[in-house]
Amino acid sequence: MLERSISQEGNAFFIPGKKPFIIPVFLRHQGCPHRCVFCNQAAMDTDKLPDFKPENLRQYALGNLKHKGENRHPVEVAFYGGTFLGMPKDRVIPFLKAAADLINEGVADQIRFSTRPDTITDKNLDLISGFPVSTVELGVQSMDDRVLATCERGHSASDSVKAVSLLKGRGYRVGVQLMVGLPGDTEAGSFSSVEKVAALAPDCVRIYPTVVLKGSELARWYARGDYTPWPLDACVGHVKRLYLYFLQHKIRVIRMGLQPSETLRPESHLVAGPFHPAFGHLVQSEIFYDVLVSFLQEKATVSDPLILRIHPFNVSKTAGYINRNIALLKARFHIHSVLIRQDPFCPRDFLFVEGIAIPAPC
Repeated sequence: MLERSISQEGNAFFIPGKKPFIIPVFLRHQGCPHRCVFCNQAAMDTDKLPDFKPENLRQYALGNLKHKGENRHPVEVAFYGGTFLGMPKDRVIPFLKAAADLINEGVADQIRFSTRPDTITDKNLDLISGFPVSTVELGVQSMDDRVLATCERGHSASDSVKAVSLLKGRGYRVGVQLMVGLPGDTEAGSFSSVEKVAALAPDCVRIYPTVVLKGSELARWYARGDYTPWPLDACVGHVKRLYLYFLQHKIRVIRMGLQPSETLRPESHLVAGPFHPAFGHLVQSEIFYDVLVSFLQEKATVSDPLILRIHPFNVSKTAGYINRNIALLKARFHIHSVLIRQDPFCPRDFLFVEGIAIPAPC
């Protein structure tokens, strides 16, 4: 959810804020000291992406910008897929220089990258201090040292705490990447990790479900019966709790679920696990369904047809994936019809049910 403030102008509502346009540069496991049990980076990268060289960045960025919408801003060059600060200095600096050149030319606005928590040191931050890096995302994954050890992450929860502190002290925006359903983890343990992350007050969070990929150590554990991935429905319900907790603490969740790609299919690299191409949509749809049920079950009677007035942005979340919410509402409240009326003048974080406004986290 993007942060936004809503101001009323007559009967209209203005929602400022734009979604960044990301130019993703995947570095394919570069800088990682070893492979974690769940990792098969080849399955996570887009097949058509080359192994990047700094001298190719400008041409690649210009190609990406052809797909930029007018309302997408700022433009960020983002280095993903490896441990950026784990790479050698003579690899890091050329990438940062190439990205800085794009910013100096007005092609891009800022730089972000992902890295392991244990690569955040004063020495490494001194190394990047002269470049326009705005955001650093940390592959925290869990705040449970037992889970981190089981996954062979090679860093501890205290490394993550220290990394966030160092980054904030230097004025960087901080993102945290978490995984749910890791080996040895539980729903209670996962929620505890979220509480600990929220206490660090990062600027944004990504939440990824653990899936089993061909070629990973986790795939071997799965084949032996030593690991069972979480079912999709249970994972969606759990991530919903985590999302709402972060929302309550005013921390943006900028992604839920893995980025769909050709490789994340059963016939390619995906072996098992709660992958869904619209995972985040499933989570938000459940939230909208819960809001409606909570309101309607307090009513003596529910109108038939049930009329909902909502902002166009929230139509799919209200209807649910393949209209699942509509079917559930009709069955639960014994009605024949649910009518969704789009109204661009409705604030995005409210639903109007039979003319009554109810808050809807989004």
